[in-house]
Amino acid sequence: MYKMIPWSSDIDLTEFYEVAQKKGFLNNASQKAMIDCFNNEREKQFWILHYNNRPIGSVGCHSLDIIGENAYRICARNCVLAELAGEHGMATRNNAIRKHQNFTDQYYIPACIEWAGRNKELYISSNQSTVASQRLVHNIYCPTHAEVGILKNTGEKEYRGVKQTFWKLNVEKFYESLNNYPKWILS
Repeated sequence: MYKMIPWSSDIDLTEFYEVAQKKGFLNNASQKAMIDCFNNEREKQFWILHYNNRPIGSVGCHSLDIIGENAYRICARNCVLAELAGEHGMATRNNAIRKHQNFTDQYYIPACIEWAGRNKELYISSNQSTVASQRLVHNIYCPTHAEVGILKNTGEKEYRGVKQTFWKLNVEKFYESLNNYPKWILS
């Protein structure tokens, strides 16, 4: 079973960090890179996705004061170690994105929305980096959701030393679309 657990230093992430490092997921390869680098944020929350009590993924949400005091960045340090992910693993891009059959849409975005608040301005940032799958998020995931009005490209900003595109989430449109497709179960 899948379970989202709020991050704490008590969770043993040794294997998770090792696998992330081997896969080149450098933003998820240590507590310093994944969590501690956000210590300067006004607000932050991270979660660890578990499958059968084994950490397989991570996601975070934090205040985004460069946009505004009511803004939050969702899907920060988004990661799933597919080889540890059990039955869902990887899926085809179009069905996985358009029909929300992916970990981000099923678990990560709802956790971020509910923590930050449905009335907040929520953004995903993306860029052309070759680190992990950031280019896929930039070139495929975000544009696919933008085609149906779930995300809106609001432009680029220099952020954390990288030129990034910020995509604003339409919360109501996201949930409306998500509710049209099968839900995965969290324990």
